[in-house]
Parts: sequence; C-alpha cells; structure tokens
Amino acid sequence: MKKKNATKLILIALAAVVLGYTAYFGFGSDRRFSAFDIRLGLDLQGGVSIVYEADIPNPTSEQMSAANSLIRGRLDRLGYTEADVATQGSNRIAVDIPGVDDAESAVDLIGRTAMLTFVDMDGNILLSGQHVANAQRSVETNQMGVQSIVIALRFTPEGSVLFEQATAANIGRQMLIMLDDDILMSPTVNERISSMDASITGVFTAQEADEYAALIRSGSLPFNLTTISMKNVGARLGMESLNTSILAGIIGFTLVVIFMIVIYRLAGVVASIALFLFLCIQIIVLSAFNVTLTLPGIAGIILSVGMATDANIIIFERIKEEIKSGRSVSASFKAGFTRAFPAIVDCNITALIASLILFAFGTGPVRGFATTLSIGVVISMFTALVISKMLLDGLINCGIQNPALYSVKMDTVEAAEANA
Repeated sequence: MKKKNATKLILIALAAVVLGYTAYFGFGSDRRFSAFDIRLGLDLQGGVSIVYEADIPNPTSEQMSAANSLIRGRLDRLGYTEADVATQGSNRIAVDIPGVDDAESAVDLIGRTAMLTFVDMDGNILLSGQHVANAQRSVETNQMGVQSIVIALRFTPEGSVLFEQATAANIGRQMLIMLDDDILMSPTVNERISSMDASITGVFTAQEADEYAALIRSGSLPFNLTTISMKNVGARLGMESLNTSILAGIIGFTLVVIFMIVIYRLAGVVASIALFLFLCIQIIVLSAFNVTLTLPGIAGIILSVGMATDANIIIFERIKEEIKSGRSVSASFKAGFTRAFPAIVDCNITALIASLILFAFGTGPVRGFATTLSIGVVISMFTALVISKMLLDGLINCGIQNPALYSVKMDTVEAAEANA
C-alpha cells in the first residue's frame, strides 16, 4: 500500500517537473507552450487602437456584422492574427492591432471599402459586389434526399442579367469570387443560371458558410468606414506594464505560499505544489489555445489564483475540524473533502457563470479578463479537487499522520478523544 502511494507521489513530482519545464522553456525554437509563446495584447505589446465609423447614420446590424467580418478577414490575410475587432454602438467598429510599426498604413489598408468581383479564368471581371443584393447560408436537398449546406446568392436585376451571361459563357469552368486581390472561393459553373437566385455548393460547415456569405455581402456595403480616432500605444509602456504585472504576481504568489505553509504546515506545502501546477497548466493552456493576454487578463489570472487558494483553505479547515473532533487523520481527510466539495463546486460554478456572462456581453479588455478567469476557475477546481486530494491521500497513506503536521495541536486531539 505504501509503495503504491509512494509511486503516486513520485509521478506527481515528475508531472510537476515536466509542466514546470514546459511552462518556462517550451518546445522547439519558438518555445511552444511556454510563457514566452503567449500572445500579448495591445496594452502589453504596444500597437495601435483604431475606431471606425460608418458614413451613414443608421446602418443595419447585418451591415455592421458584414463590415466586422470584412475587417477581421482582411486583418487575418495581412498577418495581423492577434488583432481584436469589436462593434461599438450601432455604427462604430473598434480595432486593436498589437505589434504594428506603421500605424497609418495599417489604418488605410484595413479601413478602405472592399471590392468584390466575379472573375473568369482569363482574368475578365464578369460582375462586381454592387450586383449582389444578398448572400446567406442555406440548405439544399438533392434528388437522393441528402441535405447539404450551400451559400445562397440573390442578384440585383442588372446583376441577374450579367450573371446569366457569365454562367452561359463559362459552363464547366471555374468562376473566381474575389475580395480585393484574394480569392474567396472558386466554384465550377455547372449550368446556365437565368434567375435572380443562385447557390454556391461545396463542402461547407455552417460557420464557414456564414463567414463566406458575410464577406460576399460586405463587397456591396453601402457605406465607407471613416477613421474617427487612432491611438498609439508604445511597446515600452506595454513592456513596463507586463514586467510590473509579472513582478506583482511573483510577490503575491510567494506571500501566498509563505502564508499557507505557516498556517497549514504540511497541508500548506501540498497547497503550494497544487498552486504551482495550477500556474503551469494555465500558462500552457493560454499558449496552446492562442489566447491573447492583456492587463485585465493578468488580473483574471491573479483572481483565479486566489480562488484556487480559497478552495484549498476550505478543504484544510474541514480536515482540521474533523481531526479536532477526535477522528483519525485518515478519516478526517475523507470526511473533510466530502464536506468541502459542495462549497468549492458552488463557489467556482458561480464564478464561471459570471465570467461567461462577461465574455458574452463584454468587449475588448472585459473579454480578456473573462477568458483568463474562466480558464483559471476550471483549472483551480482540478488542482484543488484532484491534485491536492491525490497529494494528501498519498502522504497520509504513506504513514504521515501526525495531527501537528496538519496544524492541529496534540492537546486539542487528546481533549477530543477524552470527551469521546
């Protein structure tokens, strides 16, 4: 039994070494999965923050969504994959682009109206975005009864005539649908289409069809985007903020570890190991899922560290109460976890719901805070309810059952046993 538990403790120790190495050094030349591979937001890396406004007073929500998709797609194609695009109010779009050197060039490039064109294989423009009245995801059923996702197009009267001529001249050939200089898709023309409606078939997911439809619609947007504000954030300021935040995090973590060990002794050591693993796992998750880290995001991490600490405190206090009542350390461990479990789950689920609401309705920095907080809540429950439990279980079953090591005085235990 002791050998089995000793093996468990050794495996946890090895896992801590591997996770710690990964979180700091990572893998490969780009240090993948390490803290140095985490994407930094505008407030940490520096860059430019731009607010665009439609040049018409009341654009529809669909038009704004299409413009949002257009800018997002253009940023991705330009390599600004870390940029954040969010709609503000009814007619404004905020764009944050970290790491930009030439701000004015970026503003001009992403803010201009898109040019959507339908081009044949010889490079001739057949019709343009102004001839498309609408584009949306739809579902078609073939003769075999099999349904597939398509992109349904509706043309203007003039566009319908031009599209009929284009399809008649290109049966069996590909027609390129281009946004600016980029090819969105290249469907093959199967037949002459004489109606105002057409569909683009292919292997689309629902999300892909929605995104393509939005981009096609954006080519015929009836408004331009005007830059109403542009704010540069220096990289020096961002790095100072990052370094200050890291220093504050290290100091805070050290104080928490000291507090836990002084107050809870061996259990505090267990909590410190669990918190170390918590931070390592969170760093790896942020890197693996390309989460953009901002100053509010760092605040979310620090708050989740506090929640992870609270979870361990609840567990240890329940265990202490059971030991003081006269139970053995082993029995107190099991009863303490059983009693602490509902409180920990309720507290963390409430925090997770709050963070999800913030993510759903917030923008920019609020979303950054909600993202790291929600990730931290999930990891904190895992480290408190799984890692801490495994460590304590292994130590107790290896024979470490002196109540004093769990911050309970022997005279208190003796008095409880006498009263029993």
